[in-house]
Amino acid sequence: MKVVDLPSPNHAPRPDGTVVDILVLHYTELPLQESLDILRDASREHPVSAHCVLDLDGTAYRLVPEDRTAWHAGKSWWRGREALNGTSIGIEIVNLHGDRHDYPAAQIEALIDLCRGILARHPAIEPRNVVGHSDIAPQRKIDPGRRFPWKRLAEQGIGLWPKAGTRPLDGDFHKALQRFGYAAPLAVPPREIVKAFQRHYRPAQVDGMIDPETRAQLAGLLDPMGGAA
Repeated sequence: MKVVDLPSPNHAPRPDGTVVDILVLHYTELPLQESLDILRDASREHPVSAHCVLDLDGTAYRLVPEDRTAWHAGKSWWRGREALNGTSIGIEIVNLHGDRHDYPAAQIEALIDLCRGILARHPAIEPRNVVGHSDIAPQRKIDPGRRFPWKRLAEQGIGLWPKAGTRPLDGDFHKALQRFGYAAPLAVPPREIVKAFQRHYRPAQVDGMIDPETRAQLAGLLDPMGGAA
């Protein structure tokens, strides 16, 4: 994987005592150069950045050191915590729209290498904390999109994928989603939270309906984790 250092001024110290325990994957929605320009522009009213941008050919552009806070998550929520920039690493993956455009094989192979390195350096990032922007900002964000190969990453030890053949989950689905990590339905409309879950774990049908297949997918994540405390 080719790595290019291209520093962005848009970062801040991490809060004292911070442990990095979340990895957030985004798509850029813009071509590479436009994305780099925005992520390195300190004159914007609300500057943004990411730790790394990954191009279509697998070239990684390092913008912000991992020991600094990059401004990529925005208003966000995961496992009972809000405003996740301070405890996360953000990767922007060049793709114009992850619901419409596939991710090239070279880009995904480079992403796997990049993520493996991040997970080795930050062992507090457990598998369920490898998330998409849509997971931590339901309704507001949809990236990295329905064509992102989450299952492929999970097969390489990056993130989770539901255990096949699991019996559909009984009981309160939204409470189970909260146990796994998603926002409470008081914060975001319930159907939008279900759609965020489906975008990651059942991308073939993202309709917000709590059907048996969706219940089985959540059960297939929770069961191997002992119910996800």
